[in-house]
Amino acid sequence: MKKVFTAIVALALVFSFGNANACTNFLITKGASADGSCMISYAADSHVLYGELYHYPATDWPAGAMLDVYDWDGGMFRGQIPQVAHTYNVVGNMNEWQLAIGETTYGGLESLYEGQGIIDYGSLIYITLQRAKTAREAIKTMGELVANFGYVSEGESFSIADTEEVWILEMIGKGPQNKGAVWVARRIPDGYVSGHANQARITTFPLAKKNKTSITFKQIDKLFKDKNIDCVYADDVISFAKEMKLYNGPDDKFSFSDVYNPVDFSGARFCDLRVWAMFNKVTDNMTDYWGYATGRDIKRVQPYTAGMCQTPDNFPTNRMPLWVLPNKKVSVLDMMDFMRDHLEGTELDMAQDVGAGPFHCPYRWRPMEFDVNGQTYIHERTTATQQTGFSFVAQCRGYYDWPVGGIIWFGVDDTDNTVYCPMYTCMTEIPECFREGNGSMSEWSETSAFWTFNQMSNWAYTKYDYIHPEIRKRQRELETKWVESVVPALDKRVFGIKGREAQVKELTNFSCTSANELCEMWKRFYHELFMKYMDGNVNTAQPAQPGQKYTPIKSEHPKYSDEYYQILIEKTGDKYKEY
Repeated sequence: MKKVFTAIVALALVFSFGNANACTNFLITKGASADGSCMISYAADSHVLYGELYHYPATDWPAGAMLDVYDWDGGMFRGQIPQVAHTYNVVGNMNEWQLAIGETTYGGLESLYEGQGIIDYGSLIYITLQRAKTAREAIKTMGELVANFGYVSEGESFSIADTEEVWILEMIGKGPQNKGAVWVARRIPDGYVSGHANQARITTFPLAKKNKTSITFKQIDKLFKDKNIDCVYADDVISFAKEMKLYNGPDDKFSFSDVYNPVDFSGARFCDLRVWAMFNKVTDNMTDYWGYATGRDIKRVQPYTAGMCQTPDNFPTNRMPLWVLPNKKVSVLDMMDFMRDHLEGTELDMAQDVGAGPFHCPYRWRPMEFDVNGQTYIHERTTATQQTGFSFVAQCRGYYDWPVGGIIWFGVDDTDNTVYCPMYTCMTEIPECFREGNGSMSEWSETSAFWTFNQMSNWAYTKYDYIHPEIRKRQRELETKWVESVVPALDKRVFGIKGREAQVKELTNFSCTSANELCEMWKRFYHELFMKYMDGNVNTAQPAQPGQKYTPIKSEHPKYSDEYYQILIEKTGDKYKEY
């Protein structure tokens, strides 16, 4: 999501401002997944983003048709581009061909903002999803769109997955005087996992002149069909940096991230630390990168100063790898849990300090940055955060053809308190609870999943130790049932239905029914938990005696934690002492 500040300014400031957003993506290749699917996850985090499921129906367009382009964040009309003859069905960030695209905004150098043109990062994603079938087609389409119509967003990292491959593409504009963008795309090696979270991650990359697996954008039509190609980049990605006096060094030492988005304390602590948390769950030796990921020890041969012309000596020498080899295969349930991390098990777990309050809530309200006695301090930015609009896990199941293969597991609000519901990407209708226009950030809707889940999560924050475990239990029961029994049974049943139209109808009905029933069930669940934990009590129904008119309630009054009482007395002295 878009960030309205420069990377040179401390990244913490982004979380204080109105439209400032920050997202998290994890990328799982086919060989690294438990079922042989490619997967990406995405949390669209913003204090003002309303969670809903976008839909672009497959359409045939007449010759000469034009497409209106709107800025995704603000909804402002930017211009028109020629429409293609046929566009594909898109559900959220995944299309009917099982192509999925996610993003995180890293901002980058302020001098490269506000480029000429009409394509922003959101329109780039959704136009591409309507026009491309594979990850490679998507990279080609994205390169052509920004070259032909300009790029007007800040620096952006994109996750691009299909049934066979997963790529990361990082892009930044060329500033007010120039049209287009510079970018690099790298294929994640099969069997590996990757991630990005608002800090550019591609450093050095193989150059086309020296490596047969790398090509420039000019070669894309001729060579990109070669499956050995694992890197493609804008022809001027290095020469432009030198022309703008952003880099002074040999081409083979050029680092995209370190030139266009130099990492500092904020980029490591608030951004790469989220990637570290996922890597730490799947592979060994991540403690080697703890100093870097916390921003406490970013090693450089020479110091970095904002605005200076970069050389390889200014690049950090201890950055995390772009991808790692997991110790075990990653399941779709694992992916859901990666999105729910609060840095548990580390010294930075916010549930374990005084800021968590008496019920150990792992969340902190914004702003993230605060001063005490002239010293600046921070709250942690974890993967799970209260301001998520929507999130998903896209599962590209290449072992199933259209219309069954693609599933986008979709949820709204805080990832740790949501339930990921299976939406088949062939569906021709969006469930009412996720439908665009059903409520907004300023309009309540009783049938909106966004408001239903926000009610629950905000209630959980008040007595987290008690309420969240109940949410977690129900959440995992539902997701596990869908993943392990309901979806596999539906897949088999649909293959027995004659006719593609009838199959699509069945999958659409299932997706809509599942989401709407989930929303209604969650609303009832909220009512149950509200009554149970009302007024700080724990109220439980008791067996009624014969002839008893009302169900008896046992009301317990759990005390605050011992450490909270200790802190209270340390701060208040004898004020509350009993004499």
